[in-house]
Amino acid sequence: MSSLADRPENPVVGRIAVHESAALHVTGAAVYTDDVAARTHGVLAAWPVPSTSAHARVTLDVRPAYEVPGVVRVLTADDVPGLNDAGVKHDEPLFPAEAMFFGHALAWVLGETADAARRGAAAVAVEYEPLPSLITVQEAIEAGSFQGVPRTVARGDAASTLASSAFVFEGVSEVGGQEHFSLETHAAFAVREPDGRYFVESSTQHPSETQEIVAHVLGIPSSEVTVECLRMGGAFGGKEMQPHGFAAIAALGARLTGRPVRLRLNRTQDITMTGKRHPFHMAWRVGFDAEGRLQALDATLTADGGWSLDLSEPVLGRALCHVDNAYWIPHFRAHGRVAKTNKPSNTAFRGFGGPQGTFLIEDILGRVAPLLGIDPAELRARNFYRPGQTTPYGQVVKDAERLPAIWGRLRSESGFDARRREVERFNDAHADRKRGLAITPVKFGISFTFTSFNQAGALVLVYKDGSVLINHGGTEMGQGLHTKMLQVAATALGVEYERVRIAPTRTDKVPNTSATAASSSSDLNGGAIKLACEEIRGRLAAVAGRLLGVDARDVRFSGGHVMGLGPAGPRLTFAEVVAAAYLQRVQLFAAGYYRTEGLHWDADAQQGSPFKYFAYGAAACEVEVDGFTGAYRLRRVDIVHDVGDSLSPQLDIGQIEGGFVQGVGWLTLEELLWDTGDGPTRGRLRTQAASTYKLPSFSELPEEFHVHLFENAREDGAVYGSKAVGEPPLLLGFSAREAIRQAVGAFGPAGRSVELASPATPEAVFWAVDAARSAAAAGAGPAGTTAGAGGASDGGAPGDGEAAASVPRAAGDPGAAEPGLATADR
Repeated sequence: MSSLADRPENPVVGRIAVHESAALHVTGAAVYTDDVAARTHGVLAAWPVPSTSAHARVTLDVRPAYEVPGVVRVLTADDVPGLNDAGVKHDEPLFPAEAMFFGHALAWVLGETADAARRGAAAVAVEYEPLPSLITVQEAIEAGSFQGVPRTVARGDAASTLASSAFVFEGVSEVGGQEHFSLETHAAFAVREPDGRYFVESSTQHPSETQEIVAHVLGIPSSEVTVECLRMGGAFGGKEMQPHGFAAIAALGARLTGRPVRLRLNRTQDITMTGKRHPFHMAWRVGFDAEGRLQALDATLTADGGWSLDLSEPVLGRALCHVDNAYWIPHFRAHGRVAKTNKPSNTAFRGFGGPQGTFLIEDILGRVAPLLGIDPAELRARNFYRPGQTTPYGQVVKDAERLPAIWGRLRSESGFDARRREVERFNDAHADRKRGLAITPVKFGISFTFTSFNQAGALVLVYKDGSVLINHGGTEMGQGLHTKMLQVAATALGVEYERVRIAPTRTDKVPNTSATAASSSSDLNGGAIKLACEEIRGRLAAVAGRLLGVDARDVRFSGGHVMGLGPAGPRLTFAEVVAAAYLQRVQLFAAGYYRTEGLHWDADAQQGSPFKYFAYGAAACEVEVDGFTGAYRLRRVDIVHDVGDSLSPQLDIGQIEGGFVQGVGWLTLEELLWDTGDGPTRGRLRTQAASTYKLPSFSELPEEFHVHLFENAREDGAVYGSKAVGEPPLLLGFSAREAIRQAVGAFGPAGRSVELASPATPEAVFWAVDAARSAAAAGAGPAGTTAGAGGASDGGAPGDGEAAASVPRAAGDPGAAEPGLATADR
């Protein structure tokens, strides 16, 4: 067998390939979970009974629902034959006796139609006994409301190093959440088969875990439940954990009624009932030497977990492992904890805590660069990891030399230095419009930090006519995983791409699968497919060797043909060899199993090597800010990103573009607003639709968008030398935020720290510009006042998820209690 990273001659991987479902997507012929339900006769629709209190004990009277025509059954906790829990931490009752957030599903109504179920749900009488509620992270911190196990990543002695550092700054950074807003909302469809088994079609990134939850709710073995995922219309992490309860509701309904049950959330339900990217509150102190090199960082990160743990602990863990981003910090301490609030349980979202951790160090560098008198790009490059250095959690930074190589190439190809001079000239000539140009890096660890998840299986079937069918444990959500797996299989078997087909992901074909997450699915499932194909190819080589009269070791498979070494000599088609193998009773199917080697992680000590490798990249972004409105536009974006030796270049470039735009949306547009008042709608999400929740659209795309893949970047130990691409590009969006910060800074005096709320919406940017202009009018230098988020310096208060009104300042300085004091040289 070949090395995992080796490619044969004329491989199918590395070619431009059209997404395997592209034609179905654009013609509307692609089938999703709810389409399966719509094609089934006698289906019941499920509708939730939502809580109208953020926190209360509840008593239900479901009798009025049965008076509604078309209502068939009301599902409550009394109907659960197994475990009344929708999660793996046993802290998520499927039918709660205590409402934990506004919109919490208290019961579910099954009706002949969705409208009947809706009217039945509205008829259920709910009595509330109100309880105190916590809506914001700050409220939870003040109340000491935490859940899960706190963790700390530490190296060296941060406290003593801070005491001796030449420059010390402290502050608070806050970053908001983000709604997944997948085009397809959560959906499940369940049928009880004639033999008593259950078939569940689910829009899930983790079919095996959905299977487990359905089984434990029903009180039956997992072998009696089959979960299938045809495809998802987007997921972004939101369908890794949270589909399980919806699938269990549908299966429970099928059990109790004997009829198929369909559950599909509408958009408002999907936004209000499900979790989002975790908001983070981060308090920090940082020290630099006289040359601007990082010396120490001491930070406390608090993630808003919502009402239950869900995936908050591993999200926090990855955040702690990405606070360093691309920078060497000799003395480091980052303590993390999960707040418990009365909001939907926050969950996985593309990056899985990595973006929030990286936000901290990028926000720090952006805020302190003017105070240090160092250009932000230079400050970042000066602190890059070097070969041989290790992360704060003890892992050697493999291929660290790629960081400066990517950085240098990007600066050169984007004309960064010349354009920066152009930006300066533009800003000098325009009082009410300013431009900013920023460059930021990314280093992102690839693998599940829960080591056991780093395994995958595949089943490859070759039929007598030479056609091939692949089953693997990964799910397709539009990201192109299935397309890449087709390319891997075609390369490994030496056949044409068109000869290979992908089967829907099913738990009765490949069991015990890991979630399609952590950017690891091509690595894991591709490795399993490659190994299975190579096993089949080895058997076929023996058959072909006898037919061709050559040693089996000299048989080559390429482009659907089988031949010996050299250009001359006979050749056979792949189908001819397969037919001969069948007649010789040679096995034509194989199961492949892959586990990622070299991983070890001590969760208690937060030390080890949790990642197989790091993905690197950098982005340069130019923006223009309108000083009257705070509106901004992305003039140009240049990206160089490391995906190893790409399996499918067109798909990878699409993922990089999409990841960047989604990152920009999180950092500059998408603001989640909750009712934090004391009225009856406390805890209600106010941004419940696209009309109030601003998503990136064509108008927010860069006017120029250049994406290049880093070349000669083979990753040994990964399938065909490739690297992950799903999550890392999202962090390239920091370049847009930093460019906005520089443009805002140009409205004020030099050497002044600029704070930006996150998201840096036009409103937040307007207040930041206003503060910068006020500082300029006052003739303030480095010690001039700065605006708090949302205009706090003008009498406003920072909103939930916005940056705190805390400026970097000299720790220990007599005036340090006054925001706005610059650093002092110690």
